[in-house]
Amino acid sequence: MVNEDPNPQEHDGTPAQEPALRADPSASVHPSVSAHPSVSIHPSVSAYPSSSAHPSTLAQAAGLANPSSSCPEDLSVIKVSRRRWVVVLLFSFYSMCNAFQWIQYGSINNVFVKFYGVSAFAIDWLSMCYMLTYIPLLLPVAWLLEKFGLRTIALTGSALNCLGAWVKLGSVKPHLFPVTVLGQVICSVAQVFILGMPSRIASVWFGADEVSTACSIAVFGNQLGIAVGFLVPPVLVPNTEDRDKLAYHIGVMFYIVAGVATLLFILVIIVFREKPKHPPSRAQSLSYALASPDASYLSSIVRLFKNLNFVLLVITYGLNAGAFYALSTLLNRMVILHYPGEEVNAGRIGLTIVIAGMLGAVISGIWLDRSKTYKETTLVVYIMTVVGMVVYTLTLNLGYLWVVFITAGTMGFFMTGYLPLGFEFAVELTYPESEGISSGLLNVSAQVFGIIFTISQGQIIDNYGTMPGNIFLCVFLTLGAALTAFIRADLRRQKANKETPENKLQEEEEEEESNTSKAPTTVSEDHV
Repeated sequence: MVNEDPNPQEHDGTPAQEPALRADPSASVHPSVSAHPSVSIHPSVSAYPSSSAHPSTLAQAAGLANPSSSCPEDLSVIKVSRRRWVVVLLFSFYSMCNAFQWIQYGSINNVFVKFYGVSAFAIDWLSMCYMLTYIPLLLPVAWLLEKFGLRTIALTGSALNCLGAWVKLGSVKPHLFPVTVLGQVICSVAQVFILGMPSRIASVWFGADEVSTACSIAVFGNQLGIAVGFLVPPVLVPNTEDRDKLAYHIGVMFYIVAGVATLLFILVIIVFREKPKHPPSRAQSLSYALASPDASYLSSIVRLFKNLNFVLLVITYGLNAGAFYALSTLLNRMVILHYPGEEVNAGRIGLTIVIAGMLGAVISGIWLDRSKTYKETTLVVYIMTVVGMVVYTLTLNLGYLWVVFITAGTMGFFMTGYLPLGFEFAVELTYPESEGISSGLLNVSAQVFGIIFTISQGQIIDNYGTMPGNIFLCVFLTLGAALTAFIRADLRRQKANKETPENKLQEEEEEEESNTSKAPTTVSEDHV
């Protein structure tokens, strides 16, 4: 579709991109190829077809400019929708609610040990079940995301999160620990429908210069939930010997969470949409055009594992995120060991780690959108994570809580700030493969390493103390930083966004010159 208006406007008021290509009378353009600059054309499709072009090739080009009824959006128009900010913020909020439920037990581990009369390791498993359920359910949920789309996955995730919160309300008596386990397992299943969505939402709803910032905002919600999970439970549930009082305060906390989860589920039903009317970037337009309902899901996974750069990123991301999961789960135990009776401050230290990480995530997202230096930024942040972890390890037992706050915050700025970097770097390395699959594989790695690190560090702390346990994490983070240096910055999505009709025209002319004996076609400067 060619827009005759020199200043096209989107129906909702958002301006469309200005045309960069004008039709020249001396140039012959096939009617099936749109002259609008927003059309992304596959390298195999000639934008300047010769008489020998195969009919199927021309048909493919026509499909880009004139999508069939099965694809209602006009792929020849690149526009961003105003709704995109509402979608990403709503996702962030219900992701926050789910993340809060993950850490609400670990942040007051000693209190729940006393209330339910179980071991600290049993309470640790309430956090680790999030990691455990993710591993076998990733592939089925990633398939559902490809098959049914964003809205279905968002509805399912928010519904399960709401259901798990209400089930926990039936566990506010000391002998009902199995019920709280059931509620937590339901919430952990909901997490599988949440963790893989940030990069997919960013790609589907946001323009090329916004995707990294949008992904950071989406991850921001999960981190904010963890931060609130560190801060609120120690305040709502005081450490007391009276089990009746504990039951009352735990019940209040569960009621608040259930109410918030219900409200968010209703908002998802009303507000959340599958995708905007028009693709927001050239890369997304090309992704729609090349999408095939018959594409093999397993073959996509095989291709990803043949991508050495992505495999290295899967390992390094898992080491970093796994270390963060272990620290978050065991933080209460580590702080109480050196500072007895400081449950509230233990939660505040966790809050400091996550808030600093959220700031780091937003800054790194904005930086990536402007610089596109994915490899360099990821490597620097990873190295600083190692430095922060070493400093935190050496200062935890000094006896000064204010020092721990500073060193933990510095470590968190880089450690949790790395998480959205990994998502966006993965999408760049694997384009045009599904963002849901690449993000899901990163999260599987994180869950596997999270379980290993949590169990191992917990045993080391119990037997040898906190410093050897933290040194254990420092060693693996150093390994992750070293492996990151070997990842090659093959930014495929950026290359797709830089492809323009002018570039395609030049490529086709060069190919025609090399493959035929005809005189080269002269293209006027006005045409380009």
